[in-house]
Parts: sequence; structure tokens; C-alpha cells
Amino acid sequence: MTVMSQASDLPIVCIKDLKKAGSDKLPQAYQGKIRISAQCVYYFNGGAMDELTLGWNETAFDKYLLRPRVLRNVENIDMSTTLWGGTAAVPFGIAPTAMHRLIHVEGEIGTSKAAAARNVPMVLSCLSNDSLEDVAAQRIDSTPYAVHITPLNKRELMSNLLTRAKAAGYNAVVLTVDAPMYGRRLQDERNNWSIIPPGATFLNLVAQHVKPNEVFVSPSSTWDEFIPWVRSQTDLELWVKGVTCKEDVENAIKYGVDGVIISNHGGRQLDSTPATIDILREVAPFAKGKIQIAMDSGVYRGSDIFKALALGADFVFLGRVAIWGLAYNGSAGVGLGLDLLIKEFKICMGLTGCTKVSDISSDHLSILQSNGLLESVY
Repeated sequence: MTVMSQASDLPIVCIKDLKKAGSDKLPQAYQGKIRISAQCVYYFNGGAMDELTLGWNETAFDKYLLRPRVLRNVENIDMSTTLWGGTAAVPFGIAPTAMHRLIHVEGEIGTSKAAAARNVPMVLSCLSNDSLEDVAAQRIDSTPYAVHITPLNKRELMSNLLTRAKAAGYNAVVLTVDAPMYGRRLQDERNNWSIIPPGATFLNLVAQHVKPNEVFVSPSSTWDEFIPWVRSQTDLELWVKGVTCKEDVENAIKYGVDGVIISNHGGRQLDSTPATIDILREVAPFAKGKIQIAMDSGVYRGSDIFKALALGADFVFLGRVAIWGLAYNGSAGVGLGLDLLIKEFKICMGLTGCTKVSDISSDHLSILQSNGLLESVY
């Protein structure tokens, strides 16, 4: 069924439609009863410096062309996969993004309800407005969930979060490792937007009586000290998010990390870094069989997810889709975004001749060379 945008009365039939409808509503967002200015549109949608990486994350997918196989029985398609010791309905899920109650009164609880109803994994940001316990309580059966933590300058706070995550039933912890300091976002600076807006509350931190801007960030964290310390605090699966080169994949393997998420922070930290889909193509052959690998950033279509899996990703995460959906219509809007991607991904699987996720491989992709000839990606 086609969903009509309440903002423009145009049908929402793809993620770009949802982006437009959700972004139109972002200036009307609330954090409790505190009105948030139109500047939040730039905070959630914008990128670092000249926003080159922000654009490349999206457009880089276009050079990878699909190679369908035909006359295959695709009557029954199984999109399920495994993640963090559990089973997910699809090989993609929600990446950690902060402050969902700035976007909609339903907050992270609303996002979680939409994900859990579809057995779609979710990574909860430690900068969520809702508590990790309340978010986990929305899960149905055993939907795989992870809690996200960025290195903080108060280790006791991280230890507390890890203990609570285990008790609440989370399956994994995802460490953001690409933010030892904040990148420059020029539009936010022009708008005088604060990283932590006045009036925002963070229930994962309030019990420790700290303010977020007093504990973020920790620029001294290192592979040889920080990762072993986290390992000593929890037996949950440990993933790192923000890896953009082979050398750091090697470090993740060396220090016993369970998985890496190829990510440039959605183009929000360091501009001029390559698109994550291109980084994935570089590092996936090296990582295969040694460590689990996922990616995020720039995903707008079910075919984007398919291409990432074909290049070697085990899983794909997406952040802004949940933001736009939540801004558009709360939990129902997040569900709409997920349903669009589920539909597109299933169609892409069927039209390329795949009936299960393990069928997807680099054989399903090619690249058009400057000489006009198609070439395999590996």
C-alpha cells in the first residue's frame, strides 16, 4: 500500500521520499516540551567540512552494477541471517544515532518497537534519551540488539553501561572508535548548534550524575589498552565501528575483536575519506574468514544492501533512515522505512536469482570501465 506524506501529500515509495518528508518535519520536533529549532535538520542530515564524503557515501554505490542470473526458482526467498548469536529477519539493521526524542516524542522506544516488530537488529546509542533497559524491553523474542559506547573519559561510567547492557539482555557492544575528537560541521557552526542541545536528557548517564559534554571524548584511547580493558568488563560480543582501512582491520583481529563496522561516521567526522562501500571492497577479501564485517553510510535502497553483501559484508547498518522515519511519523515511520528496504531487498534477491543470503556473492556485481567493458569487482 502506498503511504502518503502528510507534509506534501506525495506518496512515499522509497527512502528518498521518506528523507524529504521526515526532514520537512524535523524543525517541528520536540524534546519533551522544548521546541527544537530548524537547525536540527542540518545536525541530523549534514556532514563534515565540504561534505564530500557525505555525498560519496551515496553515489559510490552507483558504479557497482548488478549481474542477474535468470531461470532460477525464486518462489521462496529466505532473507534471514545470523548476528550476535541470534537470528535476524534480514541482513540489515539500525545503526546507533543519538537523541531520538529531539526528533519525536516516542524516542528510541519508538524506534525499538518498529525494529523488534520486524525482527530487525538495533544498535542503541549511549547518547539515547531513553534508557537502555526501556529500549531493550520492546524486543520480541530474541531479536539481536547491541548497545553502543563511545570511549569516555570516565571508565566507571563505561563499566556501568556494560554491566547494565548485559543485565538487560543485549547481545553485543559496539564501540565507536573514529571520534577521539569532534569533526567540524560547518553548517552546525554557522547555526551555533550545540553538540549537546540545552534541555536534552540522557537516561543512560543520569544515574551517574554526569553531563555528556563532561565525559565525551577520550582522545587517549588506544588499541593495546582500551580494547583489552573493555574485554575485561564484559563477555558480550565486541565490535568496533569506524574502521576505514586494512591496517585497522588487522588491529581488530590482533586484539580479538569479534566484528568491525566499516564506517566513516556517515561523513560527519573527517571529510575526504572514501565512501564506505569502496573501503569495504578493499578490506573484505582480507577480513573474510578472520573476522565478521559490516558497513554503514549511504544506504538508500535494497539494492545498496545487496551490493554491500556481494562485496563481502556480513551485515549492513543504516542510521538516518530511522531518523527520517521517526521524524515523519514516530514508530510507524521507522517501520515504513524498514518495510520499504525489506521489500526492495527481497525483489533484488529474486531478480538476481538468489533465494538465500549466502547465495549473494561478487559474481553478482561488475564495474563499467572507461573503455566501455564490464569488469568483475575482484
